[in-house]
Amino acid sequence: MSTTVVVGAGPLSPEDVVRVAREGAGVRLGGDALAALAESRKVVDALADDPVPHYGISTGFGALATTHIPADRRAQLQRSLIRSHAAGAGPEVEREVVRALMLLRLSTLATGRTGARPETALAYAALLDAGITPVVHEYGSLGCSGDLAPLAHVALALMGEGDVRDASGRLLPAAEALAAAGLAPVQLAEKEGLALVNGTDGMLGMLLLALADLRRLLAVADVAAAMSVEALLGTDAVFAADLQRLRPHPGQAASAANLRALLAGSGIMASHRGPECTRVQDAYSLRCAPQVHGAARDTVDHAASVAERELAAAIDNPVVTVDGRVESNGNFHGAPVGYVLDFLAIAVADVAGMSERRTDRFLDKARSNGLPPFLAAEPGVDSGLMIAQYTAAGIVSELKRLAVPASVDSIPSSAMQEDHVSMGWAAARKLRRAVDGLARVLAVEVLTAARAIDLRAPLAPSPATGAVRDAVRAAGVAGPGPDAHLAPDLETVTTLVRDGGLLAAVPVDLQ
Repeated sequence: MSTTVVVGAGPLSPEDVVRVAREGAGVRLGGDALAALAESRKVVDALADDPVPHYGISTGFGALATTHIPADRRAQLQRSLIRSHAAGAGPEVEREVVRALMLLRLSTLATGRTGARPETALAYAALLDAGITPVVHEYGSLGCSGDLAPLAHVALALMGEGDVRDASGRLLPAAEALAAAGLAPVQLAEKEGLALVNGTDGMLGMLLLALADLRRLLAVADVAAAMSVEALLGTDAVFAADLQRLRPHPGQAASAANLRALLAGSGIMASHRGPECTRVQDAYSLRCAPQVHGAARDTVDHAASVAERELAAAIDNPVVTVDGRVESNGNFHGAPVGYVLDFLAIAVADVAGMSERRTDRFLDKARSNGLPPFLAAEPGVDSGLMIAQYTAAGIVSELKRLAVPASVDSIPSSAMQEDHVSMGWAAARKLRRAVDGLARVLAVEVLTAARAIDLRAPLAPSPATGAVRDAVRAAGVAGPGPDAHLAPDLETVTTLVRDGGLLAAVPVDLQ
């Protein structure tokens, strides 16, 4: 297990979130967090005895905020809030998403701005540290007031109710899992129900996981493009640094620099350089790769800046301010996160669309500069990689549908009290599917380009692209030859793309 992540009163790093969510890192609360929790709890306890109603402490919730709750019913109020809000439906959400969501909610509790008790935060941390993952469902969040239903399912498990999966993945009742881990169910006090469900933690967690994936996939996109430019006998002159500086977008500069490094020393490229070369302008899918890949990189950087600010946020309603006031607010609205989740889905669809177009060029003998139709060993008898392109095309078509923004939608809820919502959770869910699709489309291009590079023999590829081709072969994907079962090869290359194995094979430093 990875090193334990200490959750303090300050923000977590994106790397901390990935370590806990994906790598199973343990969790504990820092001393500063416990002090902040204890201090703000004093404020809530004082207001609990106040005859003046205070939202979430001595009143109902949402459209029921004007209903005063007597002191002897407030424990029931908190239990009822969690039970009623744990209303998710549909398939289980992935373990890494739930762990990210839990860590981010714990981080907000640790700021001391929610009024939760130290013992409740400690119990939450223990649940996460024990590897117990509450069952959270696909549907139930409108992204305002935060990810209510997903967070409520976690809080339900904290109370010893509902279903969870233990560290081994076994499905069992929460009460059994808590007992097996030596943990006791929590009896929630005033304000704590709200503190556990009012946040953008689900959508933010999925954003951070997607950003980690996309930084890797956009580097893979540059690798795939370099292999395609090379094997299609394209020109690398358009990637020159001085040309790129004429349009000074940082992502474009980085992508072009990667392409130059990846193609350096290529015998294939050298074979058609010189005054006799007629390749003045390549198709856009080759020539404009730095512009598209670079725009996607800049979009990732923008989304990362939003995520960084959200990591520093303390989102709840009401909140305990630094000077001890308890104030209602609208910081739980997911618009900032929802917008960039949708923006990333647009970039993903475009990068994948360009990759599929490069793949298609390899398979058309009229556009492949001398390669056999569909890269088949015996065209007619063999179909080569014809249907691999169909697979990529089908995914790209879906990615275009997934690029339709969720955040432009809104549907009123809670008797029109919550009359404008962000749909940020939905934006995050479709982005996860889009990121998976991009990895698969890039894998098709890499597999196709690797075969085309082999077919250019005896011309030698660059050291970098040759190393990637060799990594594909070492993983068990055969070179040119008669048709064979293709689906396992596509899955093998997809795994190389996803897990970093393909990038690890590249012998040059990429940006």
